[in-house]
Amino acid sequence: MSNETDIRERFWTELSSSPFLMVGLHHGAEHSLPMTAQLDPKANHCFWFYTTKDNRLAAGGPAMAQYMAKDHYLFACIEGALTPEHDPAVIDRYWSKEVESWYPGGRNDPNLLMLRFDLGTAEIWRADMSIGGVFKKLFGGDVREEMKGKHAEVAL
Repeated sequence: MSNETDIRERFWTELSSSPFLMVGLHHGAEHSLPMTAQLDPKANHCFWFYTTKDNRLAAGGPAMAQYMAKDHYLFACIEGALTPEHDPAVIDRYWSKEVESWYPGGRNDPNLLMLRFDLGTAEIWRADMSIGGVFKKLFGGDVREEMKGKHAEVAL
């Protein structure tokens, strides 16, 4: 397995265990927002977010998402595009009590909007080190060699 494949697979594993990202549109100067990705293992070209029609991301368009794994051993910056998702089957597929708690009108809330994030390219960094690397880091040793090969630019 290539380093790039390993890093890509690690990204998907980490994202599925902690699907929280910061997402922002390219145009404008507004800050990114925390969003929860709805993931489908068969759809490795996109993921979805529930939001509202008055959310600053609702306009869609070119976007960036930043991800940090919960253990802080993997980081990613993902380029893509946000598009409104109108397919009721997709909207229903990910609906849950947890999602419903954000929408007073439930699944039929008139302000409900689902956005699809079509994935482009990403830069992914792994920060996990061997025990020897951690020891070097604790005592000011050089860890640059340890970290070689733990970064990849990939197409998702």
